[in-house]
Amino acid sequence: MYAFIEGEVCEKLNGSLVLLASGVGWQLNCSNNTLQAAPPVGEKMRCYTYLSVREDAMELFGFASREEKEMFLQLTSVSGIGPKTALGVLGAMPLRDLNLAILLGDVNALSRAPGIGKKTAQRIALELKDKISQADVSAAAAPSQGAVSAAALSSDAVTEAIEALIALGYSSTEARNAISQIKDQTDKPEELIRLALRAMAGF
Repeated sequence: MYAFIEGEVCEKLNGSLVLLASGVGWQLNCSNNTLQAAPPVGEKMRCYTYLSVREDAMELFGFASREEKEMFLQLTSVSGIGPKTALGVLGAMPLRDLNLAILLGDVNALSRAPGIGKKTAQRIALELKDKISQADVSAAAAPSQGAVSAAALSSDAVTEAIEALIALGYSSTEARNAISQIKDQTDKPEELIRLALRAMAGF
């Protein structure tokens, strides 16, 4: 119903913020990440929104980015995950880390979110893993001089790992170069991703 609301930040509350737009103060339930991304009171902000309608309540949820909103919708598609629980998961870690936890099936990381036990974390990882790894990703960026070419990285596991890294926010060049360093150590996409991330982090 509402794609986004753009207005002046009036209040930052615990778990929500108020935007003034067209003379109306819109109270939006938000994750900690969105609250941290919000500018100071008095400045303008665009929040992507989702309207939750139940028998006893109508609530607006706001997100600092389309990507966070998309993850929210994916989380609420999991059985037993309501809007408030989804916000708790979103706010428990940066979005890139959440994508990685789901992709690698890291139940321990997911279960650190408020209201998420081991079984629910397993369900999140199981139901959303394919959606994360098969996200539409643009790998059109041309590799820089000295970068590893796509032709040199041809196995299915390597291709899947590169696409997953790009989905997590790394450039095509970064992903290919990282995978090229560790591609001979395993033929499992999940392990390739884990090893590549460790290599990029300097471990």
